[in-house]
Amino acid sequence: MAQTPVEVPDDVAFQDFQQQCESEQGWVPKYSKRGMVVCVQPPCPDSRAEAVHKVKCQFAIKDVPAETLYDVLHDIEYRKKWDISMIETRDIARISANADVGYYSWKCPKPLKNRDVVTLRSWLVLDKYYMIINFSVKHPDYPPRRDRVRAVSLLAGYLITSTGPNSCILTYLAQVDPKGSLPKWVVNKSSQFLAPKVLKMIYKACINYPAWKKTHNPDFKPWLNPEQNTLPSISLTRLAMQHADSLENIDESGLCDASEDRGGNSDEDDCRN
Repeated sequence: MAQTPVEVPDDVAFQDFQQQCESEQGWVPKYSKRGMVVCVQPPCPDSRAEAVHKVKCQFAIKDVPAETLYDVLHDIEYRKKWDISMIETRDIARISANADVGYYSWKCPKPLKNRDVVTLRSWLVLDKYYMIINFSVKHPDYPPRRDRVRAVSLLAGYLITSTGPNSCILTYLAQVDPKGSLPKWVVNKSSQFLAPKVLKMIYKACINYPAWKKTHNPDFKPWLNPEQNTLPSISLTRLAMQHADSLENIDESGLCDASEDRGGNSDEDDCRN
């Protein structure tokens, strides 16, 4: 089977992502509290019945500048300090001045297997808007591992909208399949609870970032200064799109029944997307 070629997102792709983040059409509200709004978008009627929903979470932040939030989302060294779900992360290679390939793995509660993902990430800054988007790709040096389930990011990203010198709106939009044969209704339900938790964790990280950055290579920001990027370059021809159907399914469906028997309806017991 021929592999699907990979393309770096262009201006049209970023415009489409921003439109999805800002549009209300087609989104079903699920949660609204304390400046946090969560919506879901079910799959199209002609798609598979058990498809993964898109989830969108918006958080109005009153005491963090958009620039700081953007730095926190990019700074891989700082992420190692605040992301309690992370097992490991690394930037693999540079594609262009505003695109790279990276690896990320995260913990899932036992007896679920931990997950990992390889993604192409791209970013763009426009006036008061900051965007980061990613999708899954295949990299020849990072095949699926036996001890982790390879998840698939169909589309995930952040839109940061500056609303003042010290305020912004953070929008997280994602359609991620954690694989492992977890029932899609479990994936769709858990994502509605996990998205707000992720954004709150990012917000707390932003509060401490300025002080941390002052003592940790304060002038090093390759996401703003491409000349600082020392990653090796990679050709798009070495990459291919990662489709969920091509990955082995590891049956974990019985684990959900066990969770229900324990009264496990807390979002703390769900696998993070």
